[in-house]
Amino acid sequence: MKPFTDEDVEIYIQSKVEQRHYLVSKAVEEVQKIIQQLTTEISYKAVRFQAISNSGIHNENIKDQPALLAKWSAMLRRKRPFHPSIQVLAPSQFLITVPLRGLSGYRECQVRHWRYYTVNGTKLLSSVRDPEELHQWLEVEQFSKSLQQWHEEDVNIEGDLVPAKVLIVFRELVEKSIVSCNLSNKVTVLESFSSVVRVAVETSESQVEVELVPAVEIPTCWPEKARWPRCLKRWPSQEKVQCIKSLGFDLLARSNYHWQLCFSRAEHILMEGLDEDGGCRMKCFRVMRQMKEDVWCAGNKPVITAYHLQTVLFWTCEKYPRTKDWRCFPEAFLRLVQKLHKCVSQHFLKHYFLKNTNLLKYANTSDLDLVASKLAVFLENPVFSLD
Repeated sequence: MKPFTDEDVEIYIQSKVEQRHYLVSKAVEEVQKIIQQLTTEISYKAVRFQAISNSGIHNENIKDQPALLAKWSAMLRRKRPFHPSIQVLAPSQFLITVPLRGLSGYRECQVRHWRYYTVNGTKLLSSVRDPEELHQWLEVEQFSKSLQQWHEEDVNIEGDLVPAKVLIVFRELVEKSIVSCNLSNKVTVLESFSSVVRVAVETSESQVEVELVPAVEIPTCWPEKARWPRCLKRWPSQEKVQCIKSLGFDLLARSNYHWQLCFSRAEHILMEGLDEDGGCRMKCFRVMRQMKEDVWCAGNKPVITAYHLQTVLFWTCEKYPRTKDWRCFPEAFLRLVQKLHKCVSQHFLKHYFLKNTNLLKYANTSDLDLVASKLAVFLENPVFSLD
């Protein structure tokens, strides 16, 4: 069979990509409305948690700084729909961050010390392992201002804010608020082997699994371990780099001891204005995402998510920064798929901001090998299936 033509691409986009966009956008709107109602109730019950917002502006640190607020508001005026708290990992798999209140004036901790406790507060003879690059400890004293509630034993051990304890408190609030909001017919808390909080949300079209993640928003500084941008790189522009670094990062409660660094605001800015030079980067990304969901890695809990594809796109944009590299869709698209194939085959995909972090480190290798084989088949015979 012949490789795809421009006509093939347009037919595929119209029949598959645009339909996917409509269905996912509809699901996002419905899920956001339900979770907003749920988190509003939670915020009434517990001052430490905030309701998710449509504006993307949760943290008092952003609201109190006009320059940061202006940058963030400018992004919200763009044409592309923006749901700041929601990551669509797959059409039926979302991640929603729930901002925490009462922690401001963050500064990085320079003193290293060992921890000898379990998440239940029991003493250990040997120390807890150090966090990996994508994670860190978080001490309440790292904030110049903190609510008294963050010093209490239900979330704090020896001065550390412990994610697992925060998640226990949060899960109880979620369960109670589902009942008090009369959402039992729409939201169900799912069983989990770890401390993460997952719920199933019923929408008009299907059921969506949502991970609800408490998040400390830190919009006032850039983490030292994220040594970005790398030297002599032409993408993104210096203006965009400065904007990205001025909006900081977040810390997510997704594990027992360590908080996970998150750069969702930075990633959103990188995706904005991606093709201001008339290129086809976003078109390549959308088609690749659709092929991934239809053919290469389908299912409700795929080993490769939209976040992985976004990271592949960032690395490819950095390697090929010139406008002419993104003029011809077939060449640009195949180059992107080849990069994805290489990463999946090697079980190695570097985090875009933390280059020593492998996003596929804990992925099932058999699942990755299966995706790699499907990618190889496509690269040998690049055609789009409309089935």
